[in-house]
Amino acid sequence: MFDLKKLVRPNILKLQPYSSARDEFKGNEGVFLDANENPFGTLNRYPDSYQKKLKEKLSEYNGINAEHLFIGNGSDEIIDLIYRVFCNPEKDKALTFTPTFGMYQVAADINDVELLKLPLNDDFQINQNDLKPYLKDEKLKLIFICSPNNPTGNCFNKKDIEFILEHFEGIVIIDEAYADFSGKASWNTLLSKYPNLIVTQTFSKALGLAAARIGIGFASTEIIQLLNNVKLPYNISVLNENAAIEALENNLTLKANIKTILEEKEQLIQELKKLKIIKKIYPSDANFLLVEVADANELYTKLVDQKVITRNRNSLVKNSIRITVGKPDENEKLIKALTDLTGFENL
Repeated sequence: MFDLKKLVRPNILKLQPYSSARDEFKGNEGVFLDANENPFGTLNRYPDSYQKKLKEKLSEYNGINAEHLFIGNGSDEIIDLIYRVFCNPEKDKALTFTPTFGMYQVAADINDVELLKLPLNDDFQINQNDLKPYLKDEKLKLIFICSPNNPTGNCFNKKDIEFILEHFEGIVIIDEAYADFSGKASWNTLLSKYPNLIVTQTFSKALGLAAARIGIGFASTEIIQLLNNVKLPYNISVLNENAAIEALENNLTLKANIKTILEEKEQLIQELKKLKIIKKIYPSDANFLLVEVADANELYTKLVDQKVITRNRNSLVKNSIRITVGKPDENEKLIKALTDLTGFENL
């Protein structure tokens, strides 16, 4: 039986959250002399600490009620807050499946929490038999699932994720940073079925706002309240919130850009298949491709020399390079650079 209060750190349950001037007065009109702001300028007022306008727009966009939404300074902030809400330092544990997004480890280290790492199988899928012994560990509070996964690019099997949600009594975080490119339904539609579920998304990928640092958390109202209690006040600037709202309002442009990226990905796959320098192209549900080469370190350096910057993932998947799908001319430059290296098949 899922019991949220048993998972939350006792000090967080007792926490009296910070109350800002904007929390105490809810109106939009009046002479504001309550927050020690400079009365001059156009950006002189504190932003809405709970981003109500953005949440309303997001609710229209994805059909999820605003009370189930949390806005973070990038999804990185949300990951960190989840550790802080649920994991006692030097005591509790989290778990993820590797290779995967490196911030799960960084946030664990910052919060002094042990992160257990279970290797994915040869198809980069979750091995249930490897996982089962860990599910009854009372110190295991969190399981992070990145789907589509970074750096492998694939979505995890739905049945494996459902198994975890149904058999783990802790919090399951599904990171959907790349979900807009996958063509698959979001797990955020199942919040009512799984009270232990948190889904994270970002404006940095499909929505094209990496510079604005806007992350989204979807969860039960109880979990959202805990995140709000722990977050810093005014964590999203007015400039970034307005940029996010504008992106959502340009829905047709967003869909057109996603369509172009997916078309370019397929074209890129076809061109890469022609090159002997590329040993393998892993299946991808994201806006990037993981490819195997003979020597990732050497190839990465050779491409940098031609001012084509990829990501060397040799430390995670042996002799692999991660290639983000760019604009048509950028993808052409990559193919030309690789073609110029076709005499170096041993790279």
